[in-house]
Amino acid sequence: MSVYLDNSATTKPHKEVIDAMSRVMEETYGNPSSMHMLGVQAEKCLTESSRIISETLKCKPSEILFTSGGTESDNTALIGVAHARRRTGKHIITTRIEHPAILETCSFLEKEGFEVSYLGTDSNGIIDLDELESFIRPDTILVSVMHTNNEIGSRQPLDKAGSLIKKKNPDCIFHTDAVQGYGKDLIIPKKLNIDLMSVSAHKLHGPRGVGFLYIKDRTRIDPFIYGGGQQKGMRSGTENVAGIRGMAMAAGMAYDNLKEDTDRLRGLRSYFADELSNMESVTVNGPKNEIESAPHIISASFEGVRSEVLLHALEDREIYVSSGSACASNRPHVSATLKAIGLKPELLDSTIRFSMSVYTTREEIDHTLEVLNELLPTLRRFRRR
Repeated sequence: MSVYLDNSATTKPHKEVIDAMSRVMEETYGNPSSMHMLGVQAEKCLTESSRIISETLKCKPSEILFTSGGTESDNTALIGVAHARRRTGKHIITTRIEHPAILETCSFLEKEGFEVSYLGTDSNGIIDLDELESFIRPDTILVSVMHTNNEIGSRQPLDKAGSLIKKKNPDCIFHTDAVQGYGKDLIIPKKLNIDLMSVSAHKLHGPRGVGFLYIKDRTRIDPFIYGGGQQKGMRSGTENVAGIRGMAMAAGMAYDNLKEDTDRLRGLRSYFADELSNMESVTVNGPKNEIESAPHIISASFEGVRSEVLLHALEDREIYVSSGSACASNRPHVSATLKAIGLKPELLDSTIRFSMSVYTTREEIDHTLEVLNELLPTLRRFRRR
């Protein structure tokens, strides 16, 4: 049996998404900026896609900016706000457990002269709102807090954070990286005081290489990519019409079945986490309750077994998992998230991320547990001393 449990890295596109993209590539192949009929058809496809996505956020279609994915959306948000508001202030706040697309962009902005304050978290990966409040200053121009952590699945209290930010500094821009949360949770930016939100299509059974940035009306943000002035000058370059259509299809499907899918995933996650916790020398990381935890991510540390060794042992049995963020898993690194939550040093290199999707079954989870019970005693017996 082949079991794919690396859905936080990327998901299998829905058949409906593939079919929709294929039709666009075959039939709606005009440039959306062209004035002839084929161009108008492509432009209508973009307009319809904006409408579908905006309905999932209860926002205006004009507030959706299409990008190449989460990384570009994050870069556009942070650099765009920093450059647009540098005369107002140069202070930015984020967390220590953000995706590299945020942390590396903050590092870049620090080299440009911006000051970045980093929020810590508790052992479950949840920020301290009192610390956030203490960090906010009159010259704070941007706060970026992720919706759902990509490694341990902790979900931040964005409603309380948004209210706090706007109360203490109404002019401060609030951004969230919702790459792991969109499609798994109902997110209404205006209710959460969110000004900017990043999303990637391939995390919700859409295509790779496409995403969007929600930009609240009248939010000051400079363009990140210059050229022909597409998307009202905010993101030049010919739009990926087929990819955008596929993303809209995936978004619509996710929110049409949101409660049913998330309830089933939560049941699987609870069962899987309980079974892992009952194994000898296995620790499940992150929050346990439904409010603070994602329905699809389980992080577990296997004492006495290196994560890379376990990953490849599972791969040999056609079970596919991750040792952390896929964006960094192809090179040796120490997880900033696991360090931030205070994981024991000896477990930092013994942690595996299992991430599920709507296609994951109880049978697959049981098979994975069976294989783990079979592999772990052998791998521990022959571990390097």
